[in-house]
Amino acid sequence: MLQPRILICGDSALSIEFGDAIDPELNARVLALDEILRENSPIGLIETVPTYRSLMVHFDPVLTDYAGLAALLIDKAQSLTSSVSAGRRWKVPVVYGGPFGVDLEEFAGRHGLSPEQVIERHSQAVYRIYMIGFLPGFAYLGGLDPSLATPRRTQPRAKIPSGSIAVGGAQAAIGSVEGPSGWHLLGRTPVRSYDPKRDPIFLFEAGDEIVFEPIDPARWDALEQAANAGEPVAELIAP
Repeated sequence: MLQPRILICGDSALSIEFGDAIDPELNARVLALDEILRENSPIGLIETVPTYRSLMVHFDPVLTDYAGLAALLIDKAQSLTSSVSAGRRWKVPVVYGGPFGVDLEEFAGRHGLSPEQVIERHSQAVYRIYMIGFLPGFAYLGGLDPSLATPRRTQPRAKIPSGSIAVGGAQAAIGSVEGPSGWHLLGRTPVRSYDPKRDPIFLFEAGDEIVFEPIDPARWDALEQAANAGEPVAELIAP
């Protein structure tokens, strides 16, 4: 395993990088260091942002210095005893295809599969949330069936619906709010992964697991109304 290294990110942030791959062990180290810093924040720490393989650390340069903070992070990173463990597991309802997943037919044809086969393979996987980012609540997922890995679209869309379930490269994702995307849209969920009126604002966390439940389009309106009312739509099936 590569030794962690520090990358300078301007005059008030740095990144500690653990490797160069999408790997659950690397991600577990990132999350373990993030937890340590949240529980025992060094002077001057403002915010941490965990990603697939690195942890961004924002700090106040008036209260701390780059060299001291970098040395602290390397020391803590080298003494980590993290192991890959499952976080909470969520069952997320998804309507696949049609107006909910406009790329499903083309996506299936590209792989020589039927839409039903794509849905089966996509929904049978257990996904790990590696990071939250890009847009508020946007969940990047590892664990996609390799047979469904697909390069991103050559022509990105300027806006896709909230809750879009998509594939981009070897990754899957649960969209949050409307926004641009070059990913392939297979379906949509009424689950609100981000809701500023709710406590907690963010439903999912890095390290959580996701399983998708294909549902009939006839259930969409009722579930969307429940989500809009702040009621739980995703089912927590394991702590």
